[in-house]
Amino acid sequence: MHALWNSLVYLPLYNILIAFIALTPGHSVGLAIIALTIIVKTLLFPITKKAMVAQRQMRVLEPELKAIREKHGKDQQTVAKKTMELYQEKNVSPFSGCLPLLVQIPIIIGLYGLFLRGLNISPDMLYSFVPHPDALDMHFLSINLAGKSVVLAALAGATQYLQTRYMLPKGTNLKNPIMAPDPTRSPSFQEEFARSMNAQMLYVFPILIASVSYSTSAAVALYFVASNIFGIGQEFMIRREFPPSK
Repeated sequence: MHALWNSLVYLPLYNILIAFIALTPGHSVGLAIIALTIIVKTLLFPITKKAMVAQRQMRVLEPELKAIREKHGKDQQTVAKKTMELYQEKNVSPFSGCLPLLVQIPIIIGLYGLFLRGLNISPDMLYSFVPHPDALDMHFLSINLAGKSVVLAALAGATQYLQTRYMLPKGTNLKNPIMAPDPTRSPSFQEEFARSMNAQMLYVFPILIASVSYSTSAAVALYFVASNIFGIGQEFMIRREFPPSK
């Protein structure tokens, strides 16, 4: 298992990062991480775009989902069955939004492993076509990427919050996203679950990202910051192509 991880994740990531370091001015590890982030986000964009479009399609389906809940009342089994049938009919996957994050997990773990072991240049680990930089600049804006950084960890959490807030539907109650929109009735399970997820994504997930960023290394924190900022840009592009009104 360890050999498989090294072959499929660790060595490719190590070589890509070293290649970027060799190409960046001053052999900057920070600029190389940002370049790696842009490449990863660009390669994942087709999956990310599909997930974002699916989220918008689910919002469009909300009147039909509401009708299913009202028609079948407390029969949760029938509600779940009809809901899944509607998703299949409209070719919408309610879980597609998790895929981009799941794909990035090996990269995040791999980055952590690289800097945990120490990002040293080892010719034995380099592919034959990867250039060999003379030295590594481990500092980015005076921050040592091999150590921990409160500043970058806080930025990772803040940019994650901004990205999540920007992605939430317009009109979402940001002060209390789990509060029922209609005080005259009790929220359904689906509504309560959706609002609970919104609350966790908006408030809990940024804290989790900031904690992981600080407990690992400033390099991982920089990856999160660059990834979140790039993600906000991708969301802006999707909104221009698929306005909320559509």
